[in-house]
Amino acid sequence: MRPSKFTDVEIMQALGKVAAGTPAAQVCRALGITETTFYRWRSKYDVTRITDPREVRRLQEENRNLKQLVAELLLDKHVAGDEKEWSEVRRPIAR
Repeated sequence: MRPSKFTDVEIMQALGKVAAGTPAAQVCRALGITETTFYRWRSKYDVTRITDPREVRRLQEENRNLKQLVAELLLDKHVAGDEKEWSEVRRPIAR
């Protein structure tokens, strides 16, 4: 099988356009590919079609961990911002 002239990123962008509502035929014409190629890409790259329950659980756990990390970083940023405001208030005015 010869290598594709499209990168994985370009393929994912094409799949995203169709997921956003652009007709598949229109995306295929713009890329110069057949609809068969497009649907082959969709079956190969579409991550929303995960059927393995272990993979679903792993992704859910990863999502939970990432949400926790974001919450902690936002809290750290908020606390650091409060400390900065307090240090500015306590600083004597230079004359």
